[in-house]
Amino acid sequence: MTRCRLCGSAALASVVDLGATPPCESFLAADRLDRPEPAYPLHLRVCTDCWLAQIPPLITPEETFQEYAYFSSYSTSWVEHARTFVAGAVERVGLGSDAFVVEVASNDGYLLRHVVDRGIRCLGVEPSVNVGAAARDAGVPTLTEFLSPETGAAVRAEHGPADLVVANNVYAHIPDVVGFTEGLRALVADDGWVSIEVQHLLTLIEENQYDTIYHEHFQYYTVASAIRALASGGLTLVDVELLPTHGGSIRLWARPSEVAGEPSSRVAEVLDREKAAGLQDLSGYAEFSARVAKVRRDLLRFLIDAAERGETVVGYGAPGKGNTLLNHCGIRPDLLAYTVDRNPYKHGRFTPGTRIPILPPEQIAADRPDYVLVLPWNLRDELIEQLSFVHEWGGRLVFPIPELSVVEVKA
Repeated sequence: MTRCRLCGSAALASVVDLGATPPCESFLAADRLDRPEPAYPLHLRVCTDCWLAQIPPLITPEETFQEYAYFSSYSTSWVEHARTFVAGAVERVGLGSDAFVVEVASNDGYLLRHVVDRGIRCLGVEPSVNVGAAARDAGVPTLTEFLSPETGAAVRAEHGPADLVVANNVYAHIPDVVGFTEGLRALVADDGWVSIEVQHLLTLIEENQYDTIYHEHFQYYTVASAIRALASGGLTLVDVELLPTHGGSIRLWARPSEVAGEPSSRVAEVLDREKAAGLQDLSGYAEFSARVAKVRRDLLRFLIDAAERGETVVGYGAPGKGNTLLNHCGIRPDLLAYTVDRNPYKHGRFTPGTRIPILPPEQIAADRPDYVLVLPWNLRDELIEQLSFVHEWGGRLVFPIPELSVVEVKA
């Protein structure tokens, strides 16, 4: 990558180089274990002109999302987050029975099901064939397409303009930032609203959340760089909310530039925080690579010491972020016997690169390991509750991010 995908500048500075890893959602079936596995560089850089952090677009969205292993509905807290969002959006935007809501990257319908329950007309635009089918089975109308300006215009022509367009956890997943943003503008009514949730680069840097850097995340936003991105498609940021999801996210409320008006005071407040953290100059990125290296050393030291004491360590969850962590640390089944996941799609498969088997969650209670390494650390509270049963044999939970911590679970 020689130029910024948003502004075209060649002024790209290195933030952290994580080596080469396989795509994080390319879980391996057993019959693929003896085949070669492609790996791609994972090197985060930041544009010193528009301050968009980004990795090279070495894989395409089509490679990742035609068949996708992530189903949002398997996270209890994420479904509740969606329900709360819908309730608030209905009030904020004033969505009545004649409204129309479109969600881009609607996954298995985890959010739009709450819109359907309210009797509001809606449509999901989801590129993954398998999860889109699950959404339709759940009663959520879903179009299997990637969003582009042409797709947005076609949906608008067939269904009418959307009063609200939702794009949660997708704005980082598209290499064509400008075209995707133009697609959002094509979908939304001229007096409508766009709501985007995306991980906040501020917390990624401050909390050392480097495992959320992976190939299907092409860019990482501050509010400052998001304002530039939205403007590229004719949208203007009018408000921002700071959310705890994914370790720290921003909810961007945007409107067509012609009707946007002045932004809320919260926008200026977050911009000031980002500037104070050094994210509009290189000072805020300077120590990140060294802190990433420390996570690797600390986790490997813990796993090696546990193995030498004869203690067992297994994993919980098989999220994309977990595969960045496992590959960067070079963890193999000799240090992590297996991981479990609630998603049956992943059972019997193996993690990309590290080849760690993925089993059903019940395996933990059957084996009673000494430690459970929690890979989706962002669901800390939810998983401490879900895994409370490990106290029965004195098991402990291990959280690797933002720094290694061992939690003794109580009943």
